[in-house]
Amino acid sequence: MSGKHTERANGDNQSAGRIVIETPTKRDGAALWRIARDSQKLDLNSSYAYLLWCVDFADTSVVARVDGEIVGFVIGYRRPADPESALVWQVAVDASQRGRGLAGTLLDELFGRLVDAGVRYLDTTITPDNEASIRLFSSFAKRWNATLERSRLFEAGDFPDAHEPEDLFRIGPLARAPQP
Repeated sequence: MSGKHTERANGDNQSAGRIVIETPTKRDGAALWRIARDSQKLDLNSSYAYLLWCVDFADTSVVARVDGEIVGFVIGYRRPADPESALVWQVAVDASQRGRGLAGTLLDELFGRLVDAGVRYLDTTITPDNEASIRLFSSFAKRWNATLERSRLFEAGDFPDAHEPEDLFRIGPLARAPQP
């Protein structure tokens, strides 16, 4: 997938520029870290982790650019125990682009590519009170005409710090990308 990119209109605001969706590179790691940090909602990983995501997991991740600046991303990986499944680790959109459907567009673009590479299931974890993420992934399942199964993966007591439980959302089987 390396080097693939897609261009999309950026909502109704012509001055907002076109959105370019592509695979990340090492130079993108710092921007991903900043967007995650600025969200004030995501679990922030180390800056080193975002660099590794952009290098080692580029084929299972995408970034969105407007006027050359990264404004959103999805990072994930193929699950070693289940190669037909890809786990979405994080989805983030810069505050300047929220409310325009960019997160869903990024998921659709990434999984359109991953389905072509043999992925049949999207897995992700979401805390039970994260209604925005629950809506995002429920909407993805609906667009893809796929089943969404939800189960508890981690209890709060599994974490060494103050962390809410995490539910596993499994969406699939995925057969084809929705038509725009």
